[in-house]
Amino acid sequence: MNNNYSVAELVPHSGKMSLLNKVTAYGSEWLTAEIYITADSMFAGKEGVPAWVGMEYMAQAVGAYSGLQERLYGGEPKLGFLLGTRRYCCNEDFFHLGSCLTIRVEREMQGDNGLSAFKCTLTSETVLAEANLNVFQPDNAEQFLKDAI
Repeated sequence: MNNNYSVAELVPHSGKMSLLNKVTAYGSEWLTAEIYITADSMFAGKEGVPAWVGMEYMAQAVGAYSGLQERLYGGEPKLGFLLGTRRYCCNEDFFHLGSCLTIRVEREMQGDNGLSAFKCTLTSETVLAEANLNVFQPDNAEQFLKDAI
């Protein structure tokens, strides 16, 4: 069984909207990933990437965790939805060009109805951000979206 999946094999984003560079480690309830902030990074400006993007970095790491769980058990990654956060705290305004960010997501709760909660941290030499993300992953996202309209 292949346990060294690329981000593209785990997260259903493509092109510049795929923000993670690589998954570095994982366990049954957690995953870590890295992001390299460059001038070509999505959302990058003169000062770097605005810190509010960190929540999307965390959400994509949650998506990588979910996609990895699907792959490990013979399935395909599914579309999920970020419902919100109980808090997002970051001690910087920007993630500076040239920095490497490490995102760690830990599953705290998973319901049978597709709702989950994750504790997330984002670290580098000078940046620390934390959040608790609430996410939803329906069995059939396409049907869910049709029913929601």
